[in-house]
Amino acid sequence: MRRIYPDIQDNPDIVQAYAYPDDRPWLRLNMVASADGAAWLKGRSGPLSSKGDKRIFQTLRGLADVVVAGASTVRKEGYGPVPPRDTWAEIRQGRPEVPPIAVITRSLALDLDGELFCDAPSRTIVITCEAAPHERRKEAAKLADLIVAGEESVDMRQAVAALHQRGLTRVLCEGGPRINAQLSACDLVDELCLSISPLLVGGGAARIQNGEPAQVTLDLNQVLEEDGVLFCKYARATHGDEGAQP
Repeated sequence: MRRIYPDIQDNPDIVQAYAYPDDRPWLRLNMVASADGAAWLKGRSGPLSSKGDKRIFQTLRGLADVVVAGASTVRKEGYGPVPPRDTWAEIRQGRPEVPPIAVITRSLALDLDGELFCDAPSRTIVITCEAAPHERRKEAAKLADLIVAGEESVDMRQAVAALHQRGLTRVLCEGGPRINAQLSACDLVDELCLSISPLLVGGGAARIQNGEPAQVTLDLNQVLEEDGVLFCKYARATHGDEGAQP
């Protein structure tokens, strides 16, 4: 792997390249897309990935306090708990050995008997709303840490604030596209880590944001490259017209 922007460097330190700022909470999106913007191939993101993407993916998880994903992504991608890694010992010093998964869901249509809820080394978090089915809420609360944020749908501002109140301020969101769009529309996104796969996909695949409109001005801070895959890191702009606008 090499860095090609803002300078040229072979074998950059990936942990350093993706370090969180120390002075404030930070929410980053991590997504992979084809060269024409598709967020998945045949319904899953895996076919768009690469060895380099997987290394960065694991590094981002190791750096995070919590990994957030929508229920649809959890179901489609077959999420389980984050497994511990010996290579994370230094970057997770003073924190649990793995970050918990936080699942955003209105319907609570989750496999509560699955590995994500029964075998997680860090107790899974479920973020839902008041309108969620009452009996499912009771069942989820037995197996996960339950956050109720919002009335008819999940209020993203309340959800992120609740994570911060638990000391989970380094937030990594892995999608899907609708969750990303909602976070952007609420002006909650600080950073986008985007892997661009050298594939043309076409078809009906969603883009990395799909749903609520938003305009968030970003600065390109870094580009890494390996085997034709680009790893771009964008951060919230510090000048000009920034912020989300519906």
